[in-house]
Amino acid sequence: MIEIFVVAAAGVLGGASNVLAGGGSLITFPTLVALGVSPLSANVTNTVGLVPGAIGGAAGSADLLAGQERRLLRLGLPLTLGAAGGAALLLVTPAKSFEAVVPGLVAISCLLLLLQPRLAHLSHAGNERSPYLFVGMLLAGAYAGYFGSAAGILLLALLALFVTDTIHRLNAGKIVLNGLASLLAAVCFAVLAPVTWTLAVALMVGSWAGGHWAAKLARRVDGERLRVAIALAGLAVAAALAVKAYT
Repeated sequence: MIEIFVVAAAGVLGGASNVLAGGGSLITFPTLVALGVSPLSANVTNTVGLVPGAIGGAAGSADLLAGQERRLLRLGLPLTLGAAGGAALLLVTPAKSFEAVVPGLVAISCLLLLLQPRLAHLSHAGNERSPYLFVGMLLAGAYAGYFGSAAGILLLALLALFVTDTIHRLNAGKIVLNGLASLLAAVCFAVLAPVTWTLAVALMVGSWAGGHWAAKLARRVDGERLRVAIALAGLAVAAALAVKAYT
């Protein structure tokens, strides 16, 4: 019984982290492993359990999502295709084979987010129908389905570079897209992988609460400060991932 409360508490923190910046799995995955769950089962249980965090975040950002329906549908297609491929790859290839490059990917995404105002002159910047954004979403989806941790940072960096909108609305869109990729991977795992359902449900409850609260908090922060804070938090996540990968 105690372990259920521990996992639920980790879910609150993980769900909030994913909505605000990313890297919630750095909290929830080690918690599951520490409780004796095998790495593969912990990975898939973690993915399934954090999906409601995105739902809670989207519910808390409903007005910011107004008018973004077509955009999210258009970007969601390549994202889900990539997520399906990434989830399938995870079931046959150990995630450790990819860990070495993840910190660099996250760090680059954070730098792009930090430099976003200075990149507005690039030819495809601000063009949300750019083929580069389509390819970026496909690859980000594959990353989200395969590895998952800090996928939201990659998605927000892509949106900030190619879509002209406020950071609050882009962050709300990121929550939905990240949740969509996670949901597709979670469905695959629920059918094909060893999910520890008792702990997954505890994670679901906690992550929904954390995601909903964090979405309410994010909208109160000045847009420029939110962008910088997310990027800096993401760099901290990249550093934590680097320590995990190289030690």
